[in-house]
Amino acid sequence: MKSSLFIASLLIILFSCSNKQEVKSGFADVNGTSLYYEVAGNGEPIILVHGNFGDRRHWDYNFEELAKEFKVIRYDVRGYGKSNSSPKGYKYKDHDDLKALLDYLEIPKVHIAGFSMGSGIVINFALEYPEMCTSLISVGPWVGGYSPPSINEFSSDLGRIPLIIEQGGTDAAAEELIEFPIFKAHVSSQDVKNFITHVAKDYSFLHWIGEGPTRIEPDAVNMLDQIKVPTLIMTSEYDVNACLEVADLLHEKISGSKLVRIPKATHFMMMDNPEEFNRSVINFIIGI
Repeated sequence: MKSSLFIASLLIILFSCSNKQEVKSGFADVNGTSLYYEVAGNGEPIILVHGNFGDRRHWDYNFEELAKEFKVIRYDVRGYGKSNSSPKGYKYKDHDDLKALLDYLEIPKVHIAGFSMGSGIVINFALEYPEMCTSLISVGPWVGGYSPPSINEFSSDLGRIPLIIEQGGTDAAAEELIEFPIFKAHVSSQDVKNFITHVAKDYSFLHWIGEGPTRIEPDAVNMLDQIKVPTLIMTSEYDVNACLEVADLLHEKISGSKLVRIPKATHFMMMDNPEEFNRSVINFIIGI
């Protein structure tokens, strides 16, 4: 009996190990910076671009699951996570960094998914490099050049960050961030709140204290009708009001786009309800 239990346990361990995705990582020295990246899985490539106040770990709830179906790439945007920043005043375009990374990895065409700040990056990429896009996935949508009707609510919360840093440092900003009213954090589990705070504590907040490089942000909001690739717009039941407005705008302007609202989730929908999120992304890509 004991030997049977031992064999059963061993088989479970071996099965789990065989399903564990191998993750390859490295640094791409491109565009005068060094971008940290991770790659897992096989199949059609999809690249995941994280949001503000974090890094590639924004996708921890999705990376391995998506890698069961696709070749998944995630990376730290310039000045976030393990990727180098640039000196104050240095001007750059995040979507050019994204292209340089894909060129470095020899990936000529890819599904591009971006969360919040990352949404703005992938939309800019789709506009400038449409030939490299298999599809576009905008999560917790944002787009450069847009001033939503709810901008005062949005600015009021985020505008407190420099003062919080001045009074209590960057750790205090990371701890208060998840409780900002715009994020409706009461919906998130304590585990998700702790995770977001943990990741944010590794962010320098240079962009918020005027010490970071200067992003060049195209006026993408007025070019949305130029996007012709299959597009999935993902928002959530309790997303930021400004992002809900952007989601409707993208859906209106991008011909043939699909709009999905993840239930029981906040702006951080891929963490709050990862099962529904992952299923929506997989079904969208398979259905193209």
